[in-house]
Amino acid sequence: MRDVAVAFGPFQALRGVSLDVEAGQVLCFVGASGSGKTTLLRTVNQLVPVDRGAIYLDGELQGRRRVGDRLHALGEGEIARQRMNTGMVFQRFNLFAHMTALQNVTEGPVQVQRRRPAEARAEALDLLARVGLADKAGNYPAQLSGGQQQRVAIARALAMKPKLMLFDEPTSALDPERVGEVLAVMKRLARSGMTMMVVTHELGFAREVADRVVYMDAGAIVESGSPAEVLGAPREARTRAFLSAVIA
Repeated sequence: MRDVAVAFGPFQALRGVSLDVEAGQVLCFVGASGSGKTTLLRTVNQLVPVDRGAIYLDGELQGRRRVGDRLHALGEGEIARQRMNTGMVFQRFNLFAHMTALQNVTEGPVQVQRRRPAEARAEALDLLARVGLADKAGNYPAQLSGGQQQRVAIARALAMKPKLMLFDEPTSALDPERVGEVLAVMKRLARSGMTMMVVTHELGFAREVADRVVYMDAGAIVESGSPAEVLGAPREARTRAFLSAVIA
């Protein structure tokens, strides 16, 4: 990300954010509500267009193409192609209510990527097993707990074979007793080498899993570093104030 800015009317959601994420890294974003964390993820997934700046994934400019010294917006087809390189898991599960867990996971690979149904089904069953839901493949979302639905959503995102996984507070809509089962899946995914950008209020998870923690406030990156640096010995007064409020 290079000097990325986004405004919603007079509200400046992102103020010139620049950031590098290396392959295999896990970045956790922390900060108060309204600090720009979710908007940042949504720009990476091209759900929110940038007003200024540029985002590159594996060297490819996202959402635009350069012609001479001018940038032109990509069409929906090209944006959809680029978006397949990122998987996003939202606060709400957004599963298809009329489809089983297995059908939710196979829908994208078959309909969007045109993969063979038998191949997609085999991979979906493997993914459901990886998230601990091998016995729930035939269940509909209404028959699953919130934690189980979120794990299906993670499997669905992984089924598209993304280069980068984006998590937007994936445990915030869960009952407390279901949070651990989703975080456990995310920890295993991090250990497997998946590149991950995670917006979270679970500071314990960030301490354990993140390679870097980014504290955001008012649409800007205030502080970035290792979990020990940002969460254990923050340099900036705004970071210290946030942590004091959260931990208290």
